[in-house]
Amino acid sequence: MKEENIKRIRLLRIWEILKQETDEEHPMGTPELIKKLEANGIECDRRTLYGDIKVLNDFGYEIICNRSTTNQYYVIDRTFDVPEIQILMDAVQAASFITEKKTAELVDKIAQLAGSQRGEVLKQNIVRFGTPKGNNEGIYYSVNEISLAINSGKKIGFYYFDYDTSHKRVYRVHHEEPHDRRWYEVNPVATVFHDDKYYLFCYNDRHLKVVQYRIDKMEQVKMLDKDITPCKEIEKLDLSKHKRSLVGMFGGETERVSFEADKSVIDAIFDKFGEDVRFYSVNEEKIGFSVEVQVSKPFYSWVIGFGKSLKVIAPKNVVEDIKNLVQSAVENYE
Repeated sequence: MKEENIKRIRLLRIWEILKQETDEEHPMGTPELIKKLEANGIECDRRTLYGDIKVLNDFGYEIICNRSTTNQYYVIDRTFDVPEIQILMDAVQAASFITEKKTAELVDKIAQLAGSQRGEVLKQNIVRFGTPKGNNEGIYYSVNEISLAINSGKKIGFYYFDYDTSHKRVYRVHHEEPHDRRWYEVNPVATVFHDDKYYLFCYNDRHLKVVQYRIDKMEQVKMLDKDITPCKEIEKLDLSKHKRSLVGMFGGETERVSFEADKSVIDAIFDKFGEDVRFYSVNEEKIGFSVEVQVSKPFYSWVIGFGKSLKVIAPKNVVEDIKNLVQSAVENYE
């Protein structure tokens, strides 16, 4: 092999070793670095190493040197800081749609972004959230197919299932043919993480509206050789606004709903509907506001859960639906 190529490989390995295995608390001495290079079949002496480190620094690969009898080298310029990596690891641990096996694999990969030294410390400090994990090992494949379809402007197809009391999959079927699993074909729009679940937002040609499906309950997902259906509803869709109008990811008819609420629940209102909510004063203790909501039973349950602290005042049909729901709940306990 030409000397020039050998030097390029040596420079690359020096950088890889230092970036992966060192930080300011764990520098690597010259003898150890030379030994690691030799283990990779690369001969290197002290003088050559000093020159290679200088070349790397000259080209912007920042390697810090603590000068002593034997120089100590380390890299601190990383893509992610330790707190950022910790947040990513915690998010994966808490996500219920990622299986136990995939969680362990992904946490290990994320930890390595901090380098092997800090990565091991981060993994030792992981808090086990006790989050019930899903069992759909194909979710990575599903996410990949969805992403490819969105980028390619293609439809996707899949089977969809629920769970029975034994946690066995029960597939959605056609009403006309209840013995056959129903094959869904939709126009993917975006993937959204919400309330510890991962969802696909898509336009359903059959229902002629935007709907959402849990990705961990989709099976045999694949990109189809069919272009997505041009749709004005998708073109004008404000996904963040649409998401805020949902409660529990259950869709329904969109209504402009007016509320009166105690000031004590303002934080919960912002958490649900975003910071664009505009309030007006009702009296010293109460405020009023209006937002667009996709009316559904989970929405009614959300309102009722606040008791006297939150009240729907319009439209009339929504008020009546809530009254009926409360009455039926009371009757259930008589």
